[in-house]
Amino acid sequence: MGLLAWIIFGALAGWVASMITGRQQGCCLNVVVGVVGAFVGGLIVQLAFGQRPYFGFNLASFAVAVLGAVILIAIASIATRPRW
Repeated sequence: MGLLAWIIFGALAGWVASMITGRQQGCCLNVVVGVVGAFVGGLIVQLAFGQRPYFGFNLASFAVAVLGAVILIAIASIATRPRW
């Protein structure tokens, strides 16, 4: 049940991040962006506050995952932007 919960959590975080950024992506990419975004957001919180974040399923963890996913989508859109 733990893996399924992480997939659902990642899908929700990725979906919310895609809604915030206005970038349309599929369900599988939402899961990947959400899970990787949770990791990125956790690293940012750890660097900013000097403490390890709690990796449970609560609203604060969801906000950190969405923040990391938004940052990940922004970096990806900058990296894939056409250069003239």
